[in-house]
Amino acid sequence: MRKKIKIYQIDSFTDKSFLGNPAGVTFSDGLTKEEMQFIAREMNLSETAFLSRSDKADYKLQWFTPTTEIELCGHATIASLHFLKEKNVRIKRFSNGKEFIRFETLSGILKCFIDGNRYFMQIPIFNMEEFVEGKHELISLLGIHPAMLKDNVPFILLSNKNIYICIKELKNLYNLKPDFKSLKELSLKNNLGGVVVFTLETVDKNNFAHSRYFTPSHGIDEDPVTGSTNGPLLLVLERLGFIKSGENEINFTFEQGDVLGRKGRIGVSYYRDKNELYISGNAVTVLKGEMTF
Repeated sequence: MRKKIKIYQIDSFTDKSFLGNPAGVTFSDGLTKEEMQFIAREMNLSETAFLSRSDKADYKLQWFTPTTEIELCGHATIASLHFLKEKNVRIKRFSNGKEFIRFETLSGILKCFIDGNRYFMQIPIFNMEEFVEGKHELISLLGIHPAMLKDNVPFILLSNKNIYICIKELKNLYNLKPDFKSLKELSLKNNLGGVVVFTLETVDKNNFAHSRYFTPSHGIDEDPVTGSTNGPLLLVLERLGFIKSGENEINFTFEQGDVLGRKGRIGVSYYRDKNELYISGNAVTVLKGEMTF
């Protein structure tokens, strides 16, 4: 017997259609992992999110690129929160008006909440260390000339294998043309994740940093707007000395996607007393459909 699912396409980190980062979202009870991978490949978006029953949280949440299941995805989680709200799913409501939900994921139990038309997702705290070995080969494959690098700023490697590189100017960030085939080979050979290249020069003066994220080893040459990299970016900036604040709560807005014509804006908040990191953004549904297979 053929199966039929209802699936949405939702743009995250924007309140306007065709901007931000698109994700597919559907309920997946009754689907096999192989079927989820086929659906993600058919959607051909950077990620498709699958929601199912959970004994540990409100829902189990899985994320698939067109080629593989991944451990963390910010924009598809923001899209999933928007999906549940549009479906009028009963969510825990508190006196302050916020709606709370917990997801069981490959990255653990993630706390999320909805506040009006804005969606918030907890991001894990990753360990950081300086990335040294192979840095010259890496920037060559990214198309970064050493003169573009911010002076005396080390590369940072997170425990999830993503690397953060700071360059001076926004125009240089826009003009990068990585060798994706070689970058994928290098990443797979050295067990690296994706590469975040960022600058403190921004499009909007009230924002703090602008980034691009290259991850061909996950089947995505460049992700338009990436919650799971912009969240840790705040802590990377603090480690590098660009953010100096003794406040318990730190809030910034980061930029991504402009060079691809998919402008996105990501709110990032860090609560020092709880050691909790959150990303936030808006979302808009652009497509509702059925898939039969």
